[in-house]
Amino acid sequence: MAIGKEIIRDIAEHAETCLAPDSKEHLVIGLKAVNSIAEARGTPATDVEIAALRQGVIPRHYLRNMGTIGRDGQIVLLRSAVAVVGAGGLGGTIIELLARQGVGHIIIIDGDRFAEEDLNRQLMSTEEALGECKAIIAARRVKKINSAVMVTPVEERLSRANARKLLKGAMVVADGMDNLPSRFAVEEACRDLGIPFVYGAIAGFGGQLMTIFPEDVGLSSVYGPSGNLAERGIEVQVGNPSATPAMIAAWQVQEVVKIITGIGKPLRNHLLMLDGEEGIVDKIEIKR
Repeated sequence: MAIGKEIIRDIAEHAETCLAPDSKEHLVIGLKAVNSIAEARGTPATDVEIAALRQGVIPRHYLRNMGTIGRDGQIVLLRSAVAVVGAGGLGGTIIELLARQGVGHIIIIDGDRFAEEDLNRQLMSTEEALGECKAIIAARRVKKINSAVMVTPVEERLSRANARKLLKGAMVVADGMDNLPSRFAVEEACRDLGIPFVYGAIAGFGGQLMTIFPEDVGLSSVYGPSGNLAERGIEVQVGNPSATPAMIAAWQVQEVVKIITGIGKPLRNHLLMLDGEEGIVDKIEIKR
């Protein structure tokens, strides 16, 4: 990314001092200034934000990210692309948090439409959105949260036949799906493409997640071979209350951020199980 001297000068002119919660002074630039520079110079707002961070000027809406991932981590996120397969209970929350964190490009894959039974738990669903395509509604939500983020909605159901095509270009894939065959198809495609897959599943008050790199054993260690998989699991009996998808999705987003920034240790070869009813968290080592 080549940034001209004019943009660097514009950033310096708009930068201002801000006292952060840690009582330290930081140079920051506001959202209106970023968008104004981007429009005037004919360049994406994401590029302006990256240029600002490189000059030590923090886009104000990322100020609270600095204590954990820092300027370098934010730059890497802004230059990254994450695919989220499914924009329902898990996927909708994942998409929301990735946009707020500042992931530069979010690919949203979902051919389904919102129904009334989604309103109890799916962050992107509203009464106004009933009957609308989940991917399109989620994409609109992203632009309202963070206009600098590039978002690609894909109104298509992922399958083994199209998985590699739809996921190509992503650095990480996050699981927002609701059935096992699709999860195995995504895992297979991620192995072929050489990219990590952050698996997550929910049922009742609990859920589980795991980060799977191409060389890891993955879903077969949890469910067995992919040959004769049931379409759905125990969630058809115990349901999906509002808090459960948010609980698992938040962990999945943390995994995505760790993978991209290199900060922290991903949950590789371990299954994290959360039981919200009993207040129990278990971490089980996965072996071949």
